[in-house]
Amino acid sequence: MTKTIELIYDFVSPNAYLAWYPLKALAEKHDANIEIIPAFLGGMHKLTGNAPPFIRDAEVKGKNEYAMLEMTRFITKHGLTKFQMNPHFPFNTITLQRMLIAVGADKRSDFIDALLPAIWEQQLDASDAEAVGKILQDGGFDAQALFAQTQDAAIKQELIDNTEKAVERGAFGIPTFFVEGEMYFGKERLDQIEAQLAG
Repeated sequence: MTKTIELIYDFVSPNAYLAWYPLKALAEKHDANIEIIPAFLGGMHKLTGNAPPFIRDAEVKGKNEYAMLEMTRFITKHGLTKFQMNPHFPFNTITLQRMLIAVGADKRSDFIDALLPAIWEQQLDASDAEAVGKILQDGGFDAQALFAQTQDAAIKQELIDNTEKAVERGAFGIPTFFVEGEMYFGKERLDQIEAQLAG
C-alpha cells in the first residue's frame, strides 16, 4: 500500500527548502505520496512560544555556529549548492501560503517548485508582488487570480485552521513531517522517515 508523507510547510523556512528536494527523491524511491499542508510559521511560533533558532539561540555560545556547520554538511551531502541565504529573511509569507492553499492539493508541488529556486537560490524578495507574479506566470500559474484568492475568507480561514491543527498535533516548527501518525521535525530526520517507509 502506498504510504503518505504529510509535510507541514512554509516558504520562509530555509530548512524547508533544503528538505524539499531530498524529500521528493525519497518519496519517489519508496513510491510514497507527499501531502503538502500549508501552515503559517509565524502563527505556529505564536501558538507554541517558539522562535527562529538564530534568534532563540543567539545568546548560546557556539550553538548558531554549529547549526550553520550542520547546514553546510547537509547541503554538501545532498548537492544543494545553489542555496543562498535570502537577504530578506525572515520575510512574511502569509500571501504565498494562502496562494499555496488556493492552487489546490494537486498543484502544490508544482507551485513550490516554481517559487523555491527564486526565493532560496536567486534571493527573491517575497514581498515584491510584481516579481512573485512574474515567476508564477512563467511557471504556468494565473498569478492575478491567485493574488485575488488570497483575500478570500475561506482561504484565509483554511490557513489559520491548518496552522492550529498542526500545533495541536505537536508541530512547533517547519519542516514537520507525519508518516503513519509518527511526527518528525527538521531536515535531519529524513533518514528516519526513510527507515519508516522501508519498514
